[in-house]
Amino acid sequence: MSIFTGDRTFRQPINRTTTFFMVLFHIGAVAALFLFSWKAFTLALILWWVAGSLGIGMGYHRLLTHRSYKTPKWVEYVLTVCGTLALEGGPIFWVAVHRLHHQNTDQEGDPHSPRDGGLWAHMGWIMTGQAMHSGSAELLPYVPDLRKDKFHAWISHWHWIPLSTLGVLLLVLGGWQFVMWGVFLRTVVGLHFTWLVNSATHMWGSQRFPTGDTSKNSFWVAVLTFGEGWHNNHHAHPQSARHGLIWHEFDLNWYGISALRMLGLAWDIKLPRAEQSDERKALSSVQQYSIANSSGHDIEMGKKAA
Repeated sequence: MSIFTGDRTFRQPINRTTTFFMVLFHIGAVAALFLFSWKAFTLALILWWVAGSLGIGMGYHRLLTHRSYKTPKWVEYVLTVCGTLALEGGPIFWVAVHRLHHQNTDQEGDPHSPRDGGLWAHMGWIMTGQAMHSGSAELLPYVPDLRKDKFHAWISHWHWIPLSTLGVLLLVLGGWQFVMWGVFLRTVVGLHFTWLVNSATHMWGSQRFPTGDTSKNSFWVAVLTFGEGWHNNHHAHPQSARHGLIWHEFDLNWYGISALRMLGLAWDIKLPRAEQSDERKALSSVQQYSIANSSGHDIEMGKKAA
């Protein structure tokens, strides 16, 4: 593994297009603070949950990336559209990057390891000219399942349409106040919360499982990301639909998946094997659910398909 003497962000050229939109959205987020109303604030909270929990946590991450559970196709597509509202790219890009992260965690090839610097892990890897994008050839072998799906291929190319449509709708319904809170401020806050999983949960927190990487559990990141902050649990059991493995580990995304199951809209839900019989045994079941046999399976399939 390479030894880095400084944050990698400062050794890469800045991607001007990405930087322009990021600066624009951050300016809009600050401006929203001067247009406060309780209606706009409530709207932002609801859309934060729709994009961050339904879209990123339950959709992009646990369903599309790790196939932790199955749903009807229409539910999968609805969750995917919710994910595009987070401004984190289309599903092909997001899923490929995350599968790549699991294969090379904290090693050469990890897209956003804090060993390259905390700022790099948080947002530097997105802002630079070397950042991967949905058309990157090195990403395509990691998503053979999504590439074969016409909807996922289409929405990955046109992922900006749902958020743009939402912006126009909010402008009509509530004026610029709704746009500033429901699009700009909500999106910026959601981005930074998601990026904390890449940076903070690999830098600070506790390790329950000896996963051989820097993944850590963080209660405060879990609260901000609807349960994604139990990152060490996730790296130990990457295909598990449940990240908060014991009752007091807040995991709203798992509660959402459980709700879908009660409605008959989710099945074949994967959990750490020991947890299925005794929740406490999951804490000592590291070897029963190895990284190589879960997310790595998808990656190897991708390589063969390529």
